[in-house]
Amino acid sequence: MGSGGGRLKSRAGEKGGAATGPSPVDRARNGSKHHLLVDATGIPLAWTITGGNRNDVTQLVPLVERVPPVRGKVGRPRRRPDRLTADRGYDHDKYRRELRQRGITPEIARRQIEHGSGLGRARWVVERTFAWLHQFKRLLVRYDRRADIHEAFLAIGCCLVCHRRLSHSL
Repeated sequence: MGSGGGRLKSRAGEKGGAATGPSPVDRARNGSKHHLLVDATGIPLAWTITGGNRNDVTQLVPLVERVPPVRGKVGRPRRRPDRLTADRGYDHDKYRRELRQRGITPEIARRQIEHGSGLGRARWVVERTFAWLHQFKRLLVRYDRRADIHEAFLAIGCCLVCHRRLSHSL
C-alpha cells in the first residue's frame, strides 16, 4: 500500500479533466468518447476524443478533414473516401449535404425507420476496431486528466492496431 492512505487514485473524468462531460448513460460520472473513422478493413484513418455528452455527429466533418493523404497510385494522393457508412447517430441532412459537397456518398441509416437497413454488414468493422482499441486498459478507462495525453494514447493505440492488422495480412 502506498502513501495514499489506502485510497485509489481518482480517474480523470471524476476530476473534470479536459474533453470530459456528463456520460449519457450514467449522468453522475463524467467521461469521454472516442470517435473513429476507419477504412473497409478496420484500419483507423482518423480519430479524436470529446466529452461524453457531445453528439457524435459533431465530429463527422472534423474526422473526414483529418484523414491524411493516401499514397499508392500515380498522381495526386487521395484524401477522401468514395463513400462513408455510419449509424443513426449521424443522420442529419446538414451533414449529408456537407459530405456530398466533398464528393463522398453518405450511407447513413435513417432515424425513425425500422431496423434492418443492412448497414450492419459494414458497421461491425468499426465496432471491431473499437474492441481492438479497448483491449488497452489505458484507453478503456481514462486515467489522464489532460485530453492531449489521452489523445496521444489513443493515437498510439491506433498505430498498434494498424501495425497488427497490416502484419497479419502480409
